[in-house]
Amino acid sequence: MKKVYISPGCISCGTCEAICPEVFEVKDISQIKPNVDINKYETLIKEASDICPVQSIKIE
Repeated sequence: MKKVYISPGCISCGTCEAICPEVFEVKDISQIKPNVDINKYETLIKEASDICPVQSIKIE
């Protein structure tokens, strides 16, 4: 996993933060926390991406 980002269209539902609060933080829209080791949470990030109702979480 090289990169995780939030594409336009996030509805701030909070699902990603509930699944993986170590990586995601919802303010106005979902954000990736700075300096987080995304590889450490790869499984939870993929789960959050799969469950996102508007498919705003993108993984490269």
